[in-house]
Amino acid sequence: MAKTASGQALDIQIGGMHCAGCVGRVERALKAVPGVADASVNLATERAHVTLAEAGPAAGAIAEALRGAGYEAAGSTIELSVSGMTCASCVGRVEAALKAVPGVASASVNLATGRAAVQGFGNDLTPRLIAAVKAAGYEAAPVSPGSDTSDREQQAREAEQASLKRAVIIAAIATLPLLVIEMGSHLFPVLHHVLAGSIGEQPVRLFSFALASFVQFGPGLRFLQKGWPALLRGAPDMNSLVMLGTSAAYLYSVVATFAPGLLPDGTAYTYFEAGAVIVTLILTGRWFEARAKGRTSEAIRHLMSLQAKSARVLRDGVESDLAIEAVVPGDIVIVRPGERIPVDGSVLDGLSYVDEAMITGEPVPVRKEPGAAVTGGTINGTGAFRFTVLKVGADTVLAQIVRTVEAAQGAKLPIQALVDKVTMWFVPAVIALALITFAVWMVFGPSPAFAHALVNAVAVLIIACPCAMGLATPTSIMVGTGKGAELGILFRQGEALQGLKDAKIVAFDKTGTLTKGKPELTDIAAAPGFGEDEALRLIASIEARSEHPLAEAIVAEARRRGLTLAEPQGFSGEPGVGVSGMVDGKRVEIGAARLMQRLKIDVASFTETAERLADAGKTPLYAAVDGRLAAIVAIADPIKETTPDAIAALHKLGLRVAMVTGDNRRTAEAIAKRLGIDEVRAEVLPAQKAEIVKAMQADGTGVAFVGDGINDAPALAQADIGIAIGTGTDIAIESADIVLMSGDLNGVPKAIALSQATIANIRQNLAWAFGYNVLLIPVAAGALYPAFGILMSPMVAGLAMALSSVSVLTNALRLKRFRAPVAERPAPPPEARLAPAE
Repeated sequence: MAKTASGQALDIQIGGMHCAGCVGRVERALKAVPGVADASVNLATERAHVTLAEAGPAAGAIAEALRGAGYEAAGSTIELSVSGMTCASCVGRVEAALKAVPGVASASVNLATGRAAVQGFGNDLTPRLIAAVKAAGYEAAPVSPGSDTSDREQQAREAEQASLKRAVIIAAIATLPLLVIEMGSHLFPVLHHVLAGSIGEQPVRLFSFALASFVQFGPGLRFLQKGWPALLRGAPDMNSLVMLGTSAAYLYSVVATFAPGLLPDGTAYTYFEAGAVIVTLILTGRWFEARAKGRTSEAIRHLMSLQAKSARVLRDGVESDLAIEAVVPGDIVIVRPGERIPVDGSVLDGLSYVDEAMITGEPVPVRKEPGAAVTGGTINGTGAFRFTVLKVGADTVLAQIVRTVEAAQGAKLPIQALVDKVTMWFVPAVIALALITFAVWMVFGPSPAFAHALVNAVAVLIIACPCAMGLATPTSIMVGTGKGAELGILFRQGEALQGLKDAKIVAFDKTGTLTKGKPELTDIAAAPGFGEDEALRLIASIEARSEHPLAEAIVAEARRRGLTLAEPQGFSGEPGVGVSGMVDGKRVEIGAARLMQRLKIDVASFTETAERLADAGKTPLYAAVDGRLAAIVAIADPIKETTPDAIAALHKLGLRVAMVTGDNRRTAEAIAKRLGIDEVRAEVLPAQKAEIVKAMQADGTGVAFVGDGINDAPALAQADIGIAIGTGTDIAIESADIVLMSGDLNGVPKAIALSQATIANIRQNLAWAFGYNVLLIPVAAGALYPAFGILMSPMVAGLAMALSSVSVLTNALRLKRFRAPVAERPAPPPEARLAPAE
């Protein structure tokens, strides 16, 4: 819990206050928080000024107290780019430094992305956060919301890779002759005698000293510059381990070269090559690691590359090419064949087919005609059209997708909690273990004890690798969420990656989810005393005011028949029940059987008809005029072509499938039977869907709910994982954890399989990272020596440490080869993919 210093104060914006009574409640709630010395609330400015005692509370405790009183602290989320982190212990130090800043409620740092997400409240929080990170030994810079930092970060990554590559080459050139001289002399006595006889033993040592010094204070200087200050702060990191290990080998060799009399007899050996090789190997590992880390963020770079750089705009009758930054809403943009659509908008005139695969994951081009929405980043076919600009910059769908993927990639999953706890103490524990190793070898080791103690202690320092622990989770998340974006699956919350794999039941809404959401009126039968067309005219006149898909089908059929609709009066509707109003002085009511029951209208004359229609998978609705049963209409909503395959794929994954719908039971059961759905909950009001999901969760079963994200919002929020079906514009749905950019339900089993694959990948990484240390640290300490006479050279330890991080990253990159559990629909032939304008 973050503590604050004496006398510090916070200014907090508070929402929900309306009167003096609210002020009193807020002040009492704040003063009751341990560590708050005083609190005063201003109703006019809606701000609270909180003075903290010496052992002040965490900002999170203050926010929780306000929520408990019925109010909300208006906090902010600040994103920082943090440089200088090299391992998991660095992450812990930075998080601890950020959480110690007054006003910070929570902080999460991601090693793979080099980003920190901080939630808090108060004035001038960003400068204090940057100062705290700097005091911890790292550098930070703010990341502005919606800003395009990809190019800058890519340049920084490339510069880091170039610097590491240069350091590796320089270190290798200096280390190779050193390795030949030192190791060659040990392995081949003839070489030792030749060098000693021709040059002399001391000149050889001096030459080795010169090469080792060049490596130690040239390419290896970075370990000293970062590791020593961290050690002095009492917060040692991976650089500290390398610095201690290489420095110990180097200094011992220097003493053996220039003052051998200070060492015990028979121990004046040099280990110049050990320190130089370790520096070279670890730099090589970091170079490979930097290259692999760059590949994990390819998804973001690919998405950003979809953004067009310019647009052909029509202003005041003049066409001109403008930079994308100069385009504003309301502009008219001209799109020619084969061009990339620059921004979001609505087609004004023209006709074409647009390839939206990069946004939705769907390979089939989409027809675009006047009134159709177009999305920036998609590719036009052979037609041409003009469209009106609706959204630019950070408001476009592509920009929202990028922000969503970045947020998910920067998330810290619950599985990371154990890793964070371990790594905070890992490096100090390794240093302590190295000291114990040195002491044990000094007391119980064979002669020369000092040399053995030094070599094994250095090996322990070098072999330990918290880098792999820190990279195990975030790299898999980055690759997994990036792969999801390629498939048209957006994980809005990183936690959804872990939660989705635990789902045992997948519950679907019907209309617009399992079905196309564009129903058609298929049947109408009028009651005695009513004409079919007249009944349809009255019904359609009322339904014209409704936005429900079933209403649109009724109105479309009335217009197809050429019926003239009247203007209704007193329109009212109740979701899941029906609508009513006055048409030409007549009271007209349309809805499901439950509405007729409420109105006490007998529908027995249509019972057989309704059953027949429901058995055919159609939705029957009744209409009453002035309290008399007037007609029954049937509406069918075609099932999406991909729905059966998606249901089959979910069953193949071992999941139970349910349907929760407001449709009548017979219709719902008929559709469920056709699709092989296991459980049906029908005639459910929108408000009841969340209760049904809650009932499914009663025994701890994980439930994923799939809906259109509008009427299903309560159920999406209640479910363990909410999956919203959309066409790109639903990216902003706040109630869903995952958004499927297309309406293809195959995205559901894809998302679940990707979640399972990502979490399995994370577990493999963690098993390797922890198992590596558990197995090899004792070997480095000499545990195998008493029984087998095996010791680990510090050089081998350096190689193993370098390979550990690279292995974790390489394993994470395997997710890029993830294959969905359902077969992709074949792409259309070229003539269909680029259909000419009509």
